[in-house]
Amino acid sequence: MDFEKLIFNYETQIRLGFFFGTLSLIGLWEVLAPRRKLTEKKWLRWTNNLGLVFFNSIISMMIFRFVFPAAAAGAALAAKNNGWGLFNTFEVPYWIAVILSVIILDFIIYMQHVMVHAVPLLWRLHRVHHADMDYDVTTGSRFHTIEIILSMGIKIASIILIGPPVIAVILFEIILNAMAMFNHGNISLPGPLDRILRWFVVTPDMHRVHHSIEYNESNSNFGFNISLWDRIFGTYKDQPKAGHESMTIGIHDFRESKQTSWISGMLLMPFTGKDSGYSINRRGEK
Repeated sequence: MDFEKLIFNYETQIRLGFFFGTLSLIGLWEVLAPRRKLTEKKWLRWTNNLGLVFFNSIISMMIFRFVFPAAAAGAALAAKNNGWGLFNTFEVPYWIAVILSVIILDFIIYMQHVMVHAVPLLWRLHRVHHADMDYDVTTGSRFHTIEIILSMGIKIASIILIGPPVIAVILFEIILNAMAMFNHGNISLPGPLDRILRWFVVTPDMHRVHHSIEYNESNSNFGFNISLWDRIFGTYKDQPKAGHESMTIGIHDFRESKQTSWISGMLLMPFTGKDSGYSINRRGEK
């Protein structure tokens, strides 16, 4: 059994290990040194946010197991076995293919994030993520079920086109998930360290700006992992105008707990209210 097949066979266990390990580490950090005071009870948000994650996982497995046994990693294995994609067509040194695949997939996720802020129908789905009135480690995994399914479809299509090594896809999934929890954490890094790190990766203070209620701030800092995309494409914003402790988190249209903190409200959110506030087209507003 080669290394990739070994990793593939234990992909679920590896990803779950990193998920719960990161969740526990950042969650403990938030308890010991929170960046902001929460506006709602932690147990309420954690129960419902993580409940939505569990629900999404079940639905996604039910759908994608009929296409690829292990979703993204399964797509990479199928691409390898059938010779699909860029890196299965042209000979590239293995570890260069791994590194380039992770970078390309990260760029695709950045562009996807911009897209869900730009298209009204997609913004209806994505506002479930932004409507959280607090900002902590569970916010990083809080997405509407339909957005998760669409995102996985885009990811699988990208993998078939790129033809990345299986290990690159598993590594990317682990990094993306862990970084989403890290940079959504209610934590902070020492100022000098934050300023250095955000040249390379997205830090909690950098991404928190993206969850501001102010349109010109929520339409900035779209990256989840590599921070350079925001600088290259002009979507970078250094700090929130009101400061990290005083800024308001969330979106204007949903400010009631029954809408934003309960699973029922999250699942119904795309089908309620107007979509006139979808964001990137309001980037110039203050």
